Amino acid sequence: MSRLTHIDDQGRARMVDVSEKPATVREAVASGFVRMSAETLALAISGSGRKGDVRVVAELAGVMAAKKTSDLIPLCHPLALSKVEVAVEPADEGLLVTARVKTTGPTGVEMEALTAASVACLTIYDMLKAAEKGMVIEAVRLLEKTGGKSGDWKAA
Repeated sequence: MSRLTHIDDQGRARMVDVSEKPATVREAVASGFVRMSAETLALAISGSGRKGDVRVVAELAGVMAAKKTSDLIPLCHPLALSKVEVAVEPADEGLLVTARVKTTGPTGVEMEALTAASVACLTIYDMLKAAEKGMVIEAVRLLEKTGGKSGDWKAA
């Protein structure tokens, strides 16, 4: 097993020193899914929810969340993000969230993409909970990442 980069030799948590790493273009894509009834899905895609257009608000929340990742995840570096895209699309039995984040820097943006997808899913739940409390947020995961020392990776 490889050594955990956020744990020092004494077992203490630490922020990784990336000052010697070269700046490269890095991109990550993450997704999540909110499972719901057909009636709630119809309400979500109608754009006429009491709190506004569910998809638009969730996409904006995801963008905002990506920019705040280092405030939420203790050992993440604050990054200058060059691109954040969040898409919420209808799918069988719910809404699929996809977040794509890009930067040029010494560390990757996987956590920013995962945070964007997670918060977009939470926003969908918040906006639709009056219609259905039994919605399920599931399958939040990294789909792919490019750039950096470890190279490219794609989920199977």
